[in-house]
Amino acid sequence: MSPGDEHDGYGGSGQTRTRLPEGNTGDVHGGTRRPARGSRSLLMGVGVVVLLVAAIALANRGGDPSDASPSTTSPGKAAATAPTGTRPVTGTNGTVPTGYAHDEQGAQSAAANYAVALGSTDMYQRGPREALVRSVYAPEVADARVTDLDKAYGDKALLGRMGLQEDGTAPQGLTFVARTVPVGTKVETYSQDRATVSVWHSYLFGLAGDESKNPVSEAWYTKTYELLWTGGDWKVTDSRQKDGPVPVGRDQRASSAQDMADAVEQFGGFTYAR
Repeated sequence: MSPGDEHDGYGGSGQTRTRLPEGNTGDVHGGTRRPARGSRSLLMGVGVVVLLVAAIALANRGGDPSDASPSTTSPGKAAATAPTGTRPVTGTNGTVPTGYAHDEQGAQSAAANYAVALGSTDMYQRGPREALVRSVYAPEVADARVTDLDKAYGDKALLGRMGLQEDGTAPQGLTFVARTVPVGTKVETYSQDRATVSVWHSYLFGLAGDESKNPVSEAWYTKTYELLWTGGDWKVTDSRQKDGPVPVGRDQRASSAQDMADAVEQFGGFTYAR
């Protein structure tokens, strides 16, 4: 999660296939609300903590790898998902899918899955956060990212504003929800060993429970990842984020706190692949 960036508009989104991993829990749709802007300035100096800013904003509202040649798909052009015969993910590193194809589709799968990992509740706890960051980021930048993210996510005042305890967990009786839900991916640039991929996604964040002062709400972002082919896989070297595109909210009644907490426990998350 790292504060912001801008690139002009979103030029189309590809559809994604979803694969349900074993052992994951949680996912739920929240009512659409626009995120508050006021708290974003708190972390503008930290260039690697984008989704943390989104989380603070929501809380403040209170309410096997292949060496296949590069794809011929034009960067930036939307393309429907189609079977390729290439296995999209060949393994895991902890909870993070790894082992992506050495092509544009592999880069898109990596970006979508890394967006999910970097938007999860594990990012709010020191040990799981470091393991996750070292799984996602290229070795040459991982040490610096661990240090930067520890400073951002370990800020006790900010954790308190989000309603979390000092160790990044939910208070007793509440369920912590932090979930990135990719809608589509787009290749901005691609070469043999480097790729820039944008992921359009919604973000669910908050505390589910009757006593919650920060109920689970939804925001929309486009996260752009700079990826490097290193060690036989795609890894992140940098990232940036911008708001939207944001759909118009429907007139749906918000679910109860108990329904939201139950859904988080009962519905598993996904891994994503082109």
